[in-house]
Amino acid sequence: MVKAKSIYSCTECGASAPKWQGQCPGCAQWNTLVEAVAEIATSTAKRFGANFAPLAASSKPQDLATIRPREEPRLATGVEEFDRVLGGGLVAGGVVLIGGDPGIGKSTLLLQALARLAEAGQPVLYVSGEESGEQIALRANRLQLPAAGLRLLAEINLEKIIATLQDEISTPPKTSQSDVLPPTGGRKLLGRPGEFPTPLVAVIDSIQTLWSDALQSAPGSVAQVRECAAQLTRFAKQTGVCIILVGHVTKEGALAGPRVLEHIVDTVLYFEGDTHSSFRLVRAVKNRFGAVNELGVFAMTDKGLKGVSNPSALFLSQHAQDVAGSCVLVTQEGTRPLLVEIQALVDSAMGGNPRRLTVGLDPQRLAMLLAVLHRHAGVMCGDQDVFVNAVGGVRIQEPAADLAVLLAIVSSLRNKPLPGKWVAFGEVGLAGEIRPAPRGQERLKEAAKLGFTHALIPKANVPRQAIKGMTVIALERVEQAMDQLRNW
Repeated sequence: MVKAKSIYSCTECGASAPKWQGQCPGCAQWNTLVEAVAEIATSTAKRFGANFAPLAASSKPQDLATIRPREEPRLATGVEEFDRVLGGGLVAGGVVLIGGDPGIGKSTLLLQALARLAEAGQPVLYVSGEESGEQIALRANRLQLPAAGLRLLAEINLEKIIATLQDEISTPPKTSQSDVLPPTGGRKLLGRPGEFPTPLVAVIDSIQTLWSDALQSAPGSVAQVRECAAQLTRFAKQTGVCIILVGHVTKEGALAGPRVLEHIVDTVLYFEGDTHSSFRLVRAVKNRFGAVNELGVFAMTDKGLKGVSNPSALFLSQHAQDVAGSCVLVTQEGTRPLLVEIQALVDSAMGGNPRRLTVGLDPQRLAMLLAVLHRHAGVMCGDQDVFVNAVGGVRIQEPAADLAVLLAIVSSLRNKPLPGKWVAFGEVGLAGEIRPAPRGQERLKEAAKLGFTHALIPKANVPRQAIKGMTVIALERVEQAMDQLRNW
């Protein structure tokens, strides 16, 4: 019996090597090569099937000026916060990849969305590779979801799943011709000549459980994940089916499998939040049809995930009186301004090396801010432990949080509370300047709507017209922010 040949594939970029080595030759990442069975080359017809035609009608180059762009119609799922993260809803032929920790609510959210779509007469299909039909039915009963019209398939073979999807879109639609979406640029869905019905919405839970007959490796391997995702994406582009893929994550929180998986799909969503908390955040890190870094906020209840209409209330602590080390930041998540409380604790270091710890913020940026604070404002924290936390479990990635972090640190160091109705935002440069943040006026309007009366902001963000009930304090340098602290 011939022994199967092994190769080593990179889990980050998908590159292969004939033998194991510490560093990937393709992306230069360390310890990412895993052993896999070498695949036998197959023809395109055998690999993709007879129904897989080229994505474009012609492979000839075209003049960009002659191509007429069209606005793809959006299909609302009925879950408002989910639609916000998607950019307004699903797009025909779009492929969405959603990942998160086990038990955080991925399957619950998608089951709720499909149940609402099915209730509205939309053709949907839930493909489960991890749970049986009875388990999903139990969850639907517990969440009190309408099950009528929600089609379910328990299967992990890719070829059988694609054949089922073809059968589903070949079935005559239940809705009338007047209820369907408008034509999508002349593209006809497979099996429905002359008609433009609403697209089928299919959920694949999860992509790591699928396997294809064209490959010999086990489900979840780098080759299988890449191949199954590529074939499903190609099928979606050809037929107009909306496909939502559920992906596993590694212990670091990144999506498992090759990095190319995120490049193939149109939208990548991440579930964030502590499983011990009742709040969940869904963030878009890639979206070809909407804003990147958009955020959806949910609350986990006994009836499933419920959208939060005022998410700023989640990230603001309700103190009975003003406390030292607290500053309210107005951050921008996609198109939504949010108010988040930044808390800092500065204490004398017990050991020789002071600690620098952040939760929800970049720890490297904290070290830079402390150096700027010492050099340009004369505030020294070299012998102090500094702990900074963003309340509510939200992760803040934009540099506009710099000013609020510095104010919270100095407030804790001097044990002097900031006024409770004050907010701040602005980027701090290495030269001590306070740089502007994008969409400053929207941030100020959101703060004024929630009852805040004063704002410390960069001078370049001062609005041309005064905002009712809001006093703006313009700052150009870090020294001016420290002077404001001394005057309180």
